[in-house]
Amino acid sequence: MSRVKRGTTANKRRRNILSKVKGYRFGRSTKERLAKVAIAHAGTHAFAHRRDKKNDFRRLWTVKINAATRASESPISYSKFIDSLKKKNIKLDRKILADLAENLPESFERVLEKVR
Repeated sequence: MSRVKRGTTANKRRRNILSKVKGYRFGRSTKERLAKVAIAHAGTHAFAHRRDKKNDFRRLWTVKINAATRASESPISYSKFIDSLKKKNIKLDRKILADLAENLPESFERVLEKVR
């Protein structure tokens, strides 16, 4: 019977694991057992932080809109601004409003005039 050399599957698995932990510090980037643990922990945090990122951006948009509304000629609070947008049936979401406030202040000012 011919000789069968083994280890290709194990080497492939090890290579895949170690490629995922490139850039990690200390033994986590070179030792298979530590790398597996690092991948497991990173995966749980990545799942949670993808959800958190959405909340972080919404908070950032709120801050940008609030700053722009208060810096206008006749200041208005964020909550009153959003309330009057809904009452006037202006369908702009917070992401678009924040972008207008930051990059196109004259357009944002026109939206504020519509609201008043």
